[in-house]
Amino acid sequence: MVGMNTSAFLEVEAKFAVSENLTVPPLDAVVGVATVAEPVTHHLSAVYYDTEDLRLLRNKVSLRRRTGGKDSGWHVKLKTEGGRLELTAPLDDVDENGSVQVPESLLSMVRSIVRDHELVPVAQVDNTRYERELLNDDGVAVAEFCDDNVTGFSLLPGGTSTKWREWEVELTGALDAEDGDKLINSAMRYFVSHGAHLSSSPAKLVSALGASVDKAPKPPMPADLPEGSPGNAVVTALQANHDRLIALDPTVRRDEWDSVHQMRVTTRELRSHLQTFDGILVGDQFEFVEKGLKKLAGILGVARDAEVVEERFLELIDEVDPAIIDAHAREKLTGQMAREYKEAHAASIEYMNSEEYFRLLDSLDELLADPPLAGGELDVSDADDADAADAAADEAGVSTEAVLAEHLDKAYDKLMKRHQKAIDGQDDESLSLHEREDNFHDVRKGAKRLRYSAEAAGKTTGLKTKKLYNACKDLQSSLGDFQDAVTARDVLLEKSKQAETEGQSTFAYGVLYQMEHQYGLEALQKYNDDMAAIVKAYKRLKGQKKK
Repeated sequence: MVGMNTSAFLEVEAKFAVSENLTVPPLDAVVGVATVAEPVTHHLSAVYYDTEDLRLLRNKVSLRRRTGGKDSGWHVKLKTEGGRLELTAPLDDVDENGSVQVPESLLSMVRSIVRDHELVPVAQVDNTRYERELLNDDGVAVAEFCDDNVTGFSLLPGGTSTKWREWEVELTGALDAEDGDKLINSAMRYFVSHGAHLSSSPAKLVSALGASVDKAPKPPMPADLPEGSPGNAVVTALQANHDRLIALDPTVRRDEWDSVHQMRVTTRELRSHLQTFDGILVGDQFEFVEKGLKKLAGILGVARDAEVVEERFLELIDEVDPAIIDAHAREKLTGQMAREYKEAHAASIEYMNSEEYFRLLDSLDELLADPPLAGGELDVSDADDADAADAAADEAGVSTEAVLAEHLDKAYDKLMKRHQKAIDGQDDESLSLHEREDNFHDVRKGAKRLRYSAEAAGKTTGLKTKKLYNACKDLQSSLGDFQDAVTARDVLLEKSKQAETEGQSTFAYGVLYQMEHQYGLEALQKYNDDMAAIVKAYKRLKGQKKK
């Protein structure tokens, strides 16, 4: 969901570096182009904003304020699959003191990168653009060709001005993916054959900044440590989820489908990986990040549970005879859950705009840049291979493989205890239904912990943990379906009690409750086979460790 004054466009383009005197060849020779509109001249000026340590640039994101041309306004470009997503906002951005303010609708899209660090002008790009629309046989504009004559000014220390010329072909969105690819590929071959060169600097900002980038301070960057060292194991295991968390943040703010779920999963995975390295990582920073991720996952979890229940209710209602679910019950079930999700999503965004959240992300960056290892800073500067790195780690009293193997054993033992408790209590009538179901929920959490321990060990040691990882994932999935049914059933019971106090029929709630109860039982049917697969995979892994 994009803000009221914000629009979005998936940018697919190709850029070419050209000499000052190169003539533009006939553009109707490009595949998919029948005619070319008359050229239009634009005089554009854009000021680019970033933090002093260029966090946006280093994450391949740009934020600019452009005047002139048909798209005057603020623009932020984000990297996505299939192109770059461009979000825009109008120029109603001057406060009562006459200062330019970045629109909140766009600032929120880069919050996970810039957090609350100040944004300052880092470059200005002035451009005289000769633009032509490229039309197909039906007279529809399928692309735009721009001949840009650019002057860039770096506003960084030591920055200078530079001039260059480039061509740009950008799809308008009128073509499907296949035809769009054909047009872009044809343009690339055609222009190169006429003396153009594919641009080695796809962004005008990069060209404008030039070598002055090297003089800018750098934010914390993931440490480049010797392969096989404890620090390298930490960075390797955590970095992918760290990057995914940063990338998912703006999708949650836009309220994209499934984004809350994906960010919650990533947060919990990151926390579980951190716990896996307990004994290798130590100190207050480690504990701060672990607790912060737990809180973030909990806040996202409220929104995710409301989202899941709403989706399940919609599916259940479609399966039932319409005569059973009247309009009032339908609104009570789906409308209320939609409102609860909206409130929970707003609470998530509020937290994601807080100083506490920003400091969590900063601390996570710092942990990856300088892992707080047990035994202090390890001297592995001369460790050119894994054996040398392990030797340096052993001197500090830390063995990566030993610690991870110990975590695997502990996670497996804990899972087995929870499994036995769940099986023993399954038919124990002295326990309430919720107590028996909570036992299986605890098994799911244990399987997840073992899964992430297996993943970390597989990535950072010689242990082959893929079968154990997959077996844990299968159990976690089936128990997840079971827990979703339990959660939806509990909400149905609550709504039923509310309806009863209001003097309304509760028959429909009972029907749906029974359906969810049955779905929960069906989800448990694979339990024994899934658990047997975990036991088998773990025994094989134990045999591997003894060799």
